[in-house]
Amino acid sequence: MLGQDAVISSTDPVSGDPVTVTSTTGTVRWEPATAVVFVGQRPGGGPAASACCDALNFFTDAATARAWTSRHPDVPGQVVDLPTAEHIGRRTFGPLLAP
Repeated sequence: MLGQDAVISSTDPVSGDPVTVTSTTGTVRWEPATAVVFVGQRPGGGPAASACCDALNFFTDAATARAWTSRHPDVPGQVVDLPTAEHIGRRTFGPLLAP
């Protein structure tokens, strides 16, 4: 998405375990391989920083994602698999970050 190597480090908000996404020469590797992403948007709109950023979470697996969503019914969204998360990331941020 950036046209360069990158590492994204996050923490599963339920388990506290690390989730790392590494992009090297266009190949993306997820640790753990069972990771999923919750893509949500807080109601009311506004800037992405307030409407989306805190509603986008990385989880070590679908079970911790479901646990989080059950505790946050006020945040609409969906749990997506890794290929879908990569597609959304490229589509959303790629044009914003292009030179």
